[in-house]
Amino acid sequence: MNCVFCKIIKRELPASIVYEDETCLGFLDIHPISEGHVLIIPKEHKERFTQLDSKVAGHLFQVGQIILAAIEKSEVRIEGANLFLSDGVVAGQEVMHSHLHIAPRFEGDGQRVGFNHSDPGEFPRERLDRIATKIRNHIV
Repeated sequence: MNCVFCKIIKRELPASIVYEDETCLGFLDIHPISEGHVLIIPKEHKERFTQLDSKVAGHLFQVGQIILAAIEKSEVRIEGANLFLSDGVVAGQEVMHSHLHIAPRFEGDGQRVGFNHSDPGEFPRERLDRIATKIRNHIV
């Protein structure tokens, strides 16, 4: 396997590690949105979020809380944070090993993470209800 994150887990590549347990590893992103930008990865290679065991997925977010609290107590500048997980190439996932981002944010940091808002008329309640039904029918 040629996964850069798997190589970091195996210590075949360097990383600035901030957290580790038996399930996951947290380290600084080498192309950060801001100082203190951390990636949290499961130790088991899974490309997509839906491939993660639900306990592992939940654990990533629990560790995210721990790391975010540590960032808030540190000297890293932070007024807020973006926690996000890009799932799939079309969503911006660059390393095909599922991972959670924690990016410290502050007023005037020059970064923009957000969504283009659709035209309100494009999604009237009836259309939203039809979409909700399509999704709800597949909840297990």
